[in-house]
Amino acid sequence: MSPLPSSTGSVQIQQFYDKGLAHASYAIRSGRQVAIIDPARDPQQYYDFADEHDAQIVAVIETHPHADFVSSHLEIAQETGATIYVSKLVKASYPHQTFDDGQRISLGTVELHALNTPGHSPDSISILLMDELGQTRAVFTGDTLFVGDVGRPDLREADIVGGHSREALAAQLYQSTRQKLMTLPGTTKVYPAHGPGSLCGKTTSPDLDSTIGKEVKTNYALQPMSEDEFVRVLLEDQPFMPKYFGHDVVLNKQGALPFEDSVRAVPRLQPDAVLAPGVVVIDTRPAADFRRGHLPGAINLMDGGKFETWLGSVVGPAEPFYLIADSQIALDTVIRKTAKIGYETNIKGALLTPRDLAATSPDVDVEHVRHQPQDFTIVDIRNHAEARQPVFENTLVIPLPELRERVQEIPTDKPVLIHCAGGYRSAAGASIVQAAVPAEVPVYDLGEAISTFQPQSAHA
Repeated sequence: MSPLPSSTGSVQIQQFYDKGLAHASYAIRSGRQVAIIDPARDPQQYYDFADEHDAQIVAVIETHPHADFVSSHLEIAQETGATIYVSKLVKASYPHQTFDDGQRISLGTVELHALNTPGHSPDSISILLMDELGQTRAVFTGDTLFVGDVGRPDLREADIVGGHSREALAAQLYQSTRQKLMTLPGTTKVYPAHGPGSLCGKTTSPDLDSTIGKEVKTNYALQPMSEDEFVRVLLEDQPFMPKYFGHDVVLNKQGALPFEDSVRAVPRLQPDAVLAPGVVVIDTRPAADFRRGHLPGAINLMDGGKFETWLGSVVGPAEPFYLIADSQIALDTVIRKTAKIGYETNIKGALLTPRDLAATSPDVDVEHVRHQPQDFTIVDIRNHAEARQPVFENTLVIPLPELRERVQEIPTDKPVLIHCAGGYRSAAGASIVQAAVPAEVPVYDLGEAISTFQPQSAHA
């Protein structure tokens, strides 16, 4: 993003966007001082930014303990000597300075002011950027306010993350938006921590920044309504919650291990290594390669745009697993993606594709499915909201994140057909079901052919 001009200098705001996790982090530079907001797991991009501008990172600010990715705040502080700022309500166990209502940080010629904006989490803050004239130039809203949406309030109900009810947090979010954010000048730029596709909201806009004025006009959650109505509207149709979310909240409260050190510590195995029985194998190769041959019981989670999310949705945070890829570069890529959600310490071993791939998966006869779908037990593994518009009659709906736990619900008196919305999830789902049902029951993946059954299909 371009520098914002001011009367006696300029402040530069640089957004770093990770499309896979739909996560936006920020560097704010004033003169030779830099503050980082909500950094991703790999801190190198922030070091490069500071070096490019001959500047020093002096502050790292966490808007809240994130659920959907692991932050590098502790690593950056240890590497650069920067101070970490976070709300006192986090009760963070790493060295930090509290940053709450009324507190401010000087950065070059500008100031950063804390605003407590609970709702997505009880400890969420937003950060105001004030220029030399004391005018509000921008607000970094974390997961409180997105472009076109607000953060979901239902991620902190488990005891591990505080046991906060979604209704109580939604009510707090109503007050945070009305009393804090919507009172800012309409020209204030809005820089959220997430964009489209994030599971921290439900209808996020494709735009990655906005203004308070635009959001007040166009954001459904900021329209005139009572607190009760806001709570009701906000809580309906929230997306599923991946298994790893609570784990990452706890990890971010502690501070994670340095990224590169943790990636290097992952055991690398030879392709012919003997794998421990009972440990799940995550095969990241393309579905066609997987079908031609794979290890018995392996799950086909293809490396793709949302690999991290689906890994953390299918595999539990305390569950060890093996990772397989078809090249050293591909293997390194999926290890690094795994580390972005804090799962790298769960990798029991990473290896290139073994030579002995004893299991295969059958190819589907799409025309048979089209003309005689009743010949199959059809399992729709889309999320419940997606599955409200069924593609086939008499479909069993089991969303992919629930499939390993519920696979025994699938009747096996007919061949089983798995479908999603675009083919990515169904490859994983078919592999999970194939490993669980009797060997004589064929399990078919409809794959991308699903698009020929529903003209307006969404991509998985």
